[in-house]
Amino acid sequence: MSTVDSFGSKGVLNVAGADYEIFRLNTVEGYESLPYSLKVLLENLLRTEDGANVTAEHIKALGSWDENAQPDTEIQFTPGRVLMQDFTGVPCVVDLATMREAVTELGGDPSKINPLAPAEMVIDHSVQIDSFGNSDAIERNMDIEYQRNGERYKFLRWGQTAFDDFKVVPPGMGIVHQVNIESLAQVVMTREVEGTLRAYPDTCVGTDSHTTMENGLGVLGWGVGGIEAEAAMLGQPISMLIPRVVGFKLSGEIPAGATATDVVLTITQMLRQHGVVGKFVEFYGEGVAEVPLANRATIGNMSPEFGSTAAMFPIDQVTIDYLRLTGRTEEQIALVEAYAKEQGMWHDPARQLRFSEQLELDLSTVVPSISGPKRPQDRIELTDAKEQFRKDIHNYVEDDTAAATDGFNGKADEASAESFPGSDSPSHSPNESQDPADKPRPMDPNAEPAVGRPSKPVPVTMPDGREFHLDHGAVSIASITSCTNTSNPNVMLAAGVLARNAVEKGLVQKPWVKTSIAPGSKVVTDYYEKSGLIEYLEKIGFFVVGYGCTTCIGNSGPLEEEISKTVQEQDLAVTSVLSGNRNFEGRINPDVKMNYLASPPLVVAYALAGSMDFDFENDPLGQDAEGNDVFLRDIWPDPIEVEKIIEESIDTEMFTSKYSTIYDGDHRWQALDTPEGATFAWDEDSTYVRKAPYFEGMELEPEPVQDIEGARVLLKLGDSVTTDHISPAGSFKSDTPAGRYLLENGVERKDFNSYGSRRGNHEVMIRGTFANIRIKNQLLDGVEGGFTRDFTKDGEQAYVYDAAVNYQEAGIPLVVLGGKEYGSGSSRDWAAKGTRLLGVRAVIAESFERIHRSNLIGMGVMPLQYPEGETAETLGLTGFETFSISGITALNEGETPKTVKVTATKEDGAAVEFDAVVRIDTPGEANYYRNGGILQYVLRSLVKA
Repeated sequence: MSTVDSFGSKGVLNVAGADYEIFRLNTVEGYESLPYSLKVLLENLLRTEDGANVTAEHIKALGSWDENAQPDTEIQFTPGRVLMQDFTGVPCVVDLATMREAVTELGGDPSKINPLAPAEMVIDHSVQIDSFGNSDAIERNMDIEYQRNGERYKFLRWGQTAFDDFKVVPPGMGIVHQVNIESLAQVVMTREVEGTLRAYPDTCVGTDSHTTMENGLGVLGWGVGGIEAEAAMLGQPISMLIPRVVGFKLSGEIPAGATATDVVLTITQMLRQHGVVGKFVEFYGEGVAEVPLANRATIGNMSPEFGSTAAMFPIDQVTIDYLRLTGRTEEQIALVEAYAKEQGMWHDPARQLRFSEQLELDLSTVVPSISGPKRPQDRIELTDAKEQFRKDIHNYVEDDTAAATDGFNGKADEASAESFPGSDSPSHSPNESQDPADKPRPMDPNAEPAVGRPSKPVPVTMPDGREFHLDHGAVSIASITSCTNTSNPNVMLAAGVLARNAVEKGLVQKPWVKTSIAPGSKVVTDYYEKSGLIEYLEKIGFFVVGYGCTTCIGNSGPLEEEISKTVQEQDLAVTSVLSGNRNFEGRINPDVKMNYLASPPLVVAYALAGSMDFDFENDPLGQDAEGNDVFLRDIWPDPIEVEKIIEESIDTEMFTSKYSTIYDGDHRWQALDTPEGATFAWDEDSTYVRKAPYFEGMELEPEPVQDIEGARVLLKLGDSVTTDHISPAGSFKSDTPAGRYLLENGVERKDFNSYGSRRGNHEVMIRGTFANIRIKNQLLDGVEGGFTRDFTKDGEQAYVYDAAVNYQEAGIPLVVLGGKEYGSGSSRDWAAKGTRLLGVRAVIAESFERIHRSNLIGMGVMPLQYPEGETAETLGLTGFETFSISGITALNEGETPKTVKVTATKEDGAAVEFDAVVRIDTPGEANYYRNGGILQYVLRSLVKA
C-alpha cells in the first residue's frame, strides 16, 4: 500500500459514471516517450512508493531512463497477481503450508501466511496421453489422471479452502496460459483499498516461463521460479534492474502459405541471434495493428525461447475486440480503453518511443518453417527440411549402415514402401524410408551419390494386424499440443481444413504415428465441432486426448509397446513433430531422439508423410482414387476459407458458457474428499506430498555466510544446459534413485507417474535432479544420463544423487561447472531447489539465463561467472580439482563483492586461481542469499513485522 505520493500522481478517473483512483503517469517527466512496458513499471512504482523500498529517486530514474545505458538501477516491482500451473504450484502450496507451521515455531502468527496478491492455479500439467486415436481417449486419460494424482488434487482442494485469495481451476478445463488470456487476465485490474476502488495495469508473474503469453494482451509479466512466486504471493516485491528494451518493428502481412507459427519461429531465430537475454522486447509500428491478438499471444508465449524477459504488445483496438470476443464485461472493456488512453498507454504508431536497440521484420517475407531437432531457435525453412535432416541425422546414429544412395541400394522393399509412401528418407534420424512414388527406384550407376543417411528398416507387426517397417527418421509422434498454438484459431482451423482436404483425397496417417490433439480450452472443441472439421481430424487419427499441456511438456505418454521395443532394440532415431514451444533433448519422449516444432497444419502433414526425411515440395503424400500423386500444396488450406470459417464458427457465447463454470470441475473433481483446517495434516506414508525441509532448525536471525572450502565438482557441463537437463521431468525407471525410493516405499512400477506429478515430495525430486537421460557430465567419457564420479569412492561412476549423499556424509561441499547460457529454458524451481538440496553451494558458468540465476540465489546457491574470455577449458579445469572460494563473507558486512577468489587445486597439488564474477545483481538478491534463500527471508520478515 502506497504511503507516499511525492509526485502528486494520485487522481480520479471516471468511466461511465464510476470513479476509480489512479496514479497518473503525466506527473513524471519523460513518461510520454517511454516504451509501453516501462510505463507499466512506472505506474507500479508510483502506486507502491513508500520512501524505503520504492523512493522518488527510483521513479525519477525510470522517467529519465537512458535507453542506451547498461542496466544499473534497481527497482522493486510488485506484481498484481500470481499465476501457477499444478506442477510448480503444488510445491508452492506445500511450502506455504510448511511456512504456517514454521511461523508458529518462531512465535509468529500463522494466519500471516496467506496470499496477499491474488493467486490462481490451473491444473493442466498432469494429463498424459495414455490413450489416443479413439473417441474414448479423453475420458480414459482423465480417469487415469485422477487415479495417478488424486492425492495431489485433494491437497490442492485443501489449499483452495485454507488460503484466502487462492483459486484453483480443476483438471480438464484448459491450459494455464490460454485460460489466462481468455478469462483470467483483466488488462486493467481493480481492487478496493481503504474503501476506495483503485484501477491499475494488470501485471502477473507466473510459475511457468510461458506466462509471457499474456504480453500479447498488453499484460506485463513473466515466468519466475516457484520460490519467487511464493514471495510475490506474500507481498514481497521482485527486485530487478530497469531493463534495456528492444523495439521490434513489424510491417507487412503474413503471406498465404505461412502461419503465425512460422512468424514466431522466425522471430525466435532473429532475437536469439541478436541477443535479448534479460531484456524486454516490445513490438511497435504500423504493422502491429495488423497482427491479430491470437498471433500476438503466440509471439508472447515464445519469449523464453528468444531469451527475453517479456515480449510486449501495447493495448489497442485489437486488444479491445479480443476482450469483447472472449466475453469480458462491457464495464471492464470500457475501463481498459479509458485507462489506457488516459495514461498514454494506448498504441499510437506515430508516437516516437525510446528503445535501446531496434530490429524489424517484414511479415511478408516469412516462409513455412519448422525448428529442430533440439532447440526452438534452430529454424529450418520447410523447403530445406529434408536436406537439413540428412545432415543432422549423423549426430544421432552411427554411419556404418549408411548407403551411397538412399540407403536401400536400389532394392525394393514392399513393406517399407507401404510404410513410407511419399517419403524419400526420414530426415532427422537414422531411419530410412522408401521412394516418393511408392515404387522401387532403380539405382543409376552414373548418378552422383545422394546425401548419405543411415537406413535400417525394421519390420514391425502390431497386435491389431498393422504391419510396417520402422526406420530412422520415422515420425513416431505427431501432436497438436501447447497453448502456444492451440490458443490460435487460425492455425487450429487450418489444421482441420488440411485434414478435411487430405481425407477427401483419400490420404491416411502412417500406422506408426501416435497422433493427438490437446486443446488449451474447451472453446477449441466447440469451434471444431461447429465447423464440422473435428470429424476429418479424427478420420486421420487426431482425436482430442485431453485439455492440458501433454506432449509439449513431455506428457506424450508411451509409444505403443511393439514400436517402443523396436526403437530401443534397434537404436532407431525416430522423431516427433509437435505444435509446442520446446523441443529439448529428452523432453518429449524417452524413445524419441529428435524433436521438431511446427504449426498445427504441418503436424498433420508430417503425420501423413510419416517421416522427417521428406520433401513436401517434390515428394507426394500419397495418391488419390485415380492414382494421381497428392502433394502438400494440393491440400494446403486457403487462408481466405480459414478466415471465413473463423467468422462462422467462433462467437462470444462459446467463451462465456465455458468460463462461467471454470472453477466447478467435472464429477471426478467434485467427488474428491476435501481436507479441512488451517494447517495441513501431513501423511508420513505419502509419496506425493511431504513437508518441505527448508525451515528445519531455522532461527529467527540468519547465521553468517561462509566461504567455501574443499569443495568437489558434482558435474562439469557444457553449453546450453537447460533447466530441463537439471530439473526432474518426465518418467523414470525402477533402477534410478527415484525409482528405488518409490519401490522401497511400496509403490509399484506402474504407479510411478512422472517427476512433475511428485513435485510435492522433495525426496523424489532430489533424486531426479541432474538425472535427465540426455545430460552429458564431462567428468565421464561418453556417458549420458544422471551419472558422475564419486571422489569419496576413488572417482568411480555413480548416480548423481548417490554421490551427493556420500559427499554430504563426508561433510564435503559441492560446486557445478557450466558453460554458456547455463539454466536456459523454463522457470523450474526444482532446478534450483534440487541443486541446493544435493549440497551444491555454487555454480560457476560462462553465462546464466535470467530465471535460473535468480532461482539459485533464491535457494542460497551462489552463481559465479568465469572472468571475461575465460572458460573451464582455457583455465585447464577438468572437474577433478578441489575448489575453494573466498571473499563470500563480505556479504556479512552488507556488501556484495563484485568478484570472489576461486582456487582449484589439482590432484598433483598444482593450483589454478581466478577471480569469478559474483552474479548477485541487486541488494534484494543479496538479502535472500544472506538468509539462505528467499523463503527464509520472507518468513523472518513476516515474523518480525
